[in-house]
Amino acid sequence: MKTIKKYIKIILGVMAVSLLVYAFIPNPILVDMDTVKRGDVLVTLDGEGKTKIHDIYVVYSPIEGRVTRLESEQGDTVVAGETVIANMSPADPRFVDSRAEIQAQADIQGAQAALGFEEAQLARAQAELEFSKAEYARADQLYRSGNVSIARIERADLLVKLRETELNTALSGMEVAQSVLTAAKARLFQPGDNDGDSSSLLVHAPVSGKVLRILHKSEGVIQSGTPLVEVGNPEDLEIVIEMLSRDAVLVEAGDTALIKRWGGTEDITAQVRVVSPSGFTKISALGVEEQRVNIYMNFIDGPAKWRGLGDAFRVEASIIVDRSDDTLFVPISALFRFEGQWSVFQVVDGVAVRQAVEVGRMNDQIAEVLSGIADGDQMVVHPGSGVVDGVRVERR
Repeated sequence: MKTIKKYIKIILGVMAVSLLVYAFIPNPILVDMDTVKRGDVLVTLDGEGKTKIHDIYVVYSPIEGRVTRLESEQGDTVVAGETVIANMSPADPRFVDSRAEIQAQADIQGAQAALGFEEAQLARAQAELEFSKAEYARADQLYRSGNVSIARIERADLLVKLRETELNTALSGMEVAQSVLTAAKARLFQPGDNDGDSSSLLVHAPVSGKVLRILHKSEGVIQSGTPLVEVGNPEDLEIVIEMLSRDAVLVEAGDTALIKRWGGTEDITAQVRVVSPSGFTKISALGVEEQRVNIYMNFIDGPAKWRGLGDAFRVEASIIVDRSDDTLFVPISALFRFEGQWSVFQVVDGVAVRQAVEVGRMNDQIAEVLSGIADGDQMVVHPGSGVVDGVRVERR
């Protein structure tokens, strides 16, 4: 019995010590973990911009006049040389007030008097011409009978030619007087007096495509050169991205880009066509002056993938300036600097082990790992201040 009691005391003592030791062992730290993976690492430069139809045609009014209400609507299909954009007619005359009417009536009376004078001049010229022709006929008879010299015939012929010239001058003067009278009467026209004027001008679409914007919809009198509509082909889209000049120098024509956050479920592939050689100054939302450069890109994917896009739609682009294919990578959030070297906390049997790694290409999400860890290794993501080398960790 003494031996049994002795063993019982020893067992109870060991259990007590074990419980005491266990009570002082710290609990594992809950952390986020991730696995070292293999894939493609893309180094990109991000920028915001908008889509733009490559060629936009603005249809202007070719003349000054009245345009009817445009029947075209945004999105309507137009055919070059066939679809009527606008129907134009002469504008109504200006309103004539009492003073202008009195002046116009006076001008009419003066024009009528001038016309009467010219008619009298015409009648006189006609009479003198008839008399000159009769004189010429008598002189010709006398010359044939040998009673007058040749000089008499020549003078009579000259007089006939002078009278014909005077008659033509009188006719021209009468036509001028009639024109002045017509112009004076035209100044009395009031709005609505020319309703019978059926002359019109049809403005046709210059190219085939769709109506993008209606710039002048209602009926009214417009000046020559007034913009009416914008026409273009919605499938002839390009992308214009604004980028800081220090980033734009890294972009070259032919670089591939991914169009993101445009409204669709998948990214759209595009290609840089040209980097603008001229920049511009833009004030940021924080009031800072920035030098920006426009980068123009064309779609690589077909219209079926981005059919919902139109002119001046906002998009975001990630231009790929460098890449590494089929390589190990870790999230940027798993890396930290220790003694001037990149490191990660590798999880080995539930313990965080600080491991130095060699890092290659990096973007804003992942980093290429050249050495230090292997494919499939577990590591701590977002290590806090409580995670140190050798501490026990557990997946959150």
